[in-house]
Amino acid sequence: MDAEAEVLAEIHRLRARIPQLTGALAASVDGLVLAQDAPGVEPEGVAALTAAALGVALRLAEATGQGDFRELLVRGVHGYVAGYAAGRSAVLTLLAQDRVNVGRLHLEGRRASARIGELVDATAPRTGPARPGTPRPSTTAALGSAAARTLPKRTPASPRSTATAHTTTES
Repeated sequence: MDAEAEVLAEIHRLRARIPQLTGALAASVDGLVLAQDAPGVEPEGVAALTAAALGVALRLAEATGQGDFRELLVRGVHGYVAGYAAGRSAVLTLLAQDRVNVGRLHLEGRRASARIGELVDATAPRTGPARPGTPRPSTTAALGSAAARTLPKRTPASPRSTATAHTTTES
């Protein structure tokens, strides 16, 4: 069985474990669909939007000092979109009904993304953002390179000193 078929099988098992899932797809951090089971949506569009959202989420996590990106959750009126880092170069995106148990969604999403990451990383060439000698870099490295192409590099603003703040009151 090739990696794509194994990733698709993992997606099918995940959908069986969480009946409230309405779709799932695995994509590269560059927004290319690797495997999908997402009826009713355009997988290529969702994969591209996921890559863009994850680039922003990565920058937000870095700018706020929260560390490497792990997951992203968006809640809409009709349900959830959850994105999970899957190894060095992939992302798992889940679409769920609004009545899903979010704790279960995270538990199963994290497990499936870890498995998908192993499958994708085992077949991916070791080029690009992965550095030799680094033990299993996170998706942050790959996302960082994708985000760098679309977002300008910014440094956090330095906090203002309370000594320079001026307040006046009139009586």
